[in-house]
Amino acid sequence: MTASARPDLAARARTLLDLHTAPEILTLANVWDVVSAQVVSATPGAKALATASHSIAATFGYQDGENIPLELHLDMVRRIVQATTLPVSMDLESGYGHPGETARKAIEAGVVGGNLEDAMKPLDEAVAAVKAVLAAGRSAGIEFVLNARTDALVKADPAAPRQEVLDEAIRRSQAFLEAGAPVVFIPRLAARDEIETVVNALGRGKLTLIGIPGVSLPASELEKLGVARLSTGPFTQRVALTALQDAAAALFAGGMLPADTRALN
Repeated sequence: MTASARPDLAARARTLLDLHTAPEILTLANVWDVVSAQVVSATPGAKALATASHSIAATFGYQDGENIPLELHLDMVRRIVQATTLPVSMDLESGYGHPGETARKAIEAGVVGGNLEDAMKPLDEAVAAVKAVLAAGRSAGIEFVLNARTDALVKADPAAPRQEVLDEAIRRSQAFLEAGAPVVFIPRLAARDEIETVVNALGRGKLTLIGIPGVSLPASELEKLGVARLSTGPFTQRVALTALQDAAAALFAGGMLPADTRALN
């Protein structure tokens, strides 16, 4: 069944958009397979799901950065969509060379939102990619919730003046908002004063961030600052793998698995 034939798809897209524009911050624990999606979906407070491309790639033994074949990536995302009643946002990476077509395939899989990296391409190319993804949503009859990502901080020259880097992130983010993206994503933005600067430039409810363990402000503080969304990227999978490695180390040292282990699968 195509996405345009599914009556629930537009409703899920509207729900996801409403969650991004609500006064309360949308907090997402990113998932990477069916069982992680089921566990997060069943956790009180879960309102939507977001996939993590890094984590899905790692699940199949690939490095992040569009190294996993798109069809394999989409197959896992499709399985995640089928495992939940919550709206799902997919990490589209940079669009696999054809952002609009990749978004169309994601929507056919049941996805109603997604991240799209600009990879610091020329701004006109990055804006065109944003428009292509949004057009794919309109063609499918939904308001696709695009979280337009700029890598201005990720790819910045370490020697560059910080204010220049922030200004470039703001410039690109404003261009994506003007092109129709409802929210923008700036990875590695974590300092309170810098977040305040960006929110003042973009407006409240337009910025999304990734939560970095031991670095980022808690969701409650980000909400006060006007941040729309907080996700976790690959870090939720790393939490799970850390627990696995710690349990294995204890077991190999002559101990047992944790007594408080829950039957979540």
